[in-house]
Amino acid sequence: MDAYSFDVSEADFEQIVLEGSKHALVLVDFWATWCGPCKTLKPILEKLAAEYGGKFVLAKVETDANPQLAAQYGIRGVPNVKAFLNGQVVDEFSGAIPESQARAFIDQLIPSPADAMLAQAQGLHQNGQTAEALQLLADAAKLDPQNEWLRVEAGAIMLDLNQLSEAQRLLSGLSPSTAQEARVQALLARISFAEQAKNLPDASALQARIAANEQDLEARLALANLLIAQQQYAPAMDQLLEITRRDRQFGDDIGRKTLLTVFNLLGGSGEIVSHYRRLLAAALN
Repeated sequence: MDAYSFDVSEADFEQIVLEGSKHALVLVDFWATWCGPCKTLKPILEKLAAEYGGKFVLAKVETDANPQLAAQYGIRGVPNVKAFLNGQVVDEFSGAIPESQARAFIDQLIPSPADAMLAQAQGLHQNGQTAEALQLLADAAKLDPQNEWLRVEAGAIMLDLNQLSEAQRLLSGLSPSTAQEARVQALLARISFAEQAKNLPDASALQARIAANEQDLEARLALANLLIAQQQYAPAMDQLLEITRRDRQFGDDIGRKTLLTVFNLLGGSGEIVSHYRRLLAAALN
């Protein structure tokens, strides 16, 4: 055993694997003493753990001695190697594989320097250090020009700054697979709502119209769009629900359709989405 390779049991699995994978990649090698291929694979993984010097940790679990772990993770044959990040299995392979394949498996899971810089830039932006965040993303893009998530993050920051044209530019031309990711779709939806909001009256004028005429569904829709652009999602959804309750035919069912867009914008799940899904279901009955 060296500094990056451990024999792990049910007693310390949570600490070494689940908690440890919140800080670095952890490979769990499920093996058995009677398994010939295990004896081929294990020294390869131990060699790579030492060579990579802490970029990943190797946890070796002997299945016969730890049957509960083997059952919990569905081990039906050995060797079986599962990769953990943030307490979750993110990839795996079965059987003995050559060192070159093991190395490739590990390399595609270890965050690149650009990925680490991306995470740091997100933290800087959240702390109000936006200029530093954008510079870090630019530096990361020089290291990894093919990393589209750097562009996505820069686009998100520009959207937060209400630089809509620049946000749109950064988010255009992404590969089809990246463009269809939920986060990208949510950012594009936010840009669309922000573009609409540029031509709307201010909130107080719209609220005055609604106070004067509760059936003014155009004012309610405009207010909802304005609030969405400002990321005030709950009051926006209240207006959209009211439109749905009062007239399903208005704007070709625009109240319900816009609510569904907001659900997707919010990731499609979570407490607020579940709450408004229930209210929408009640409004439709």
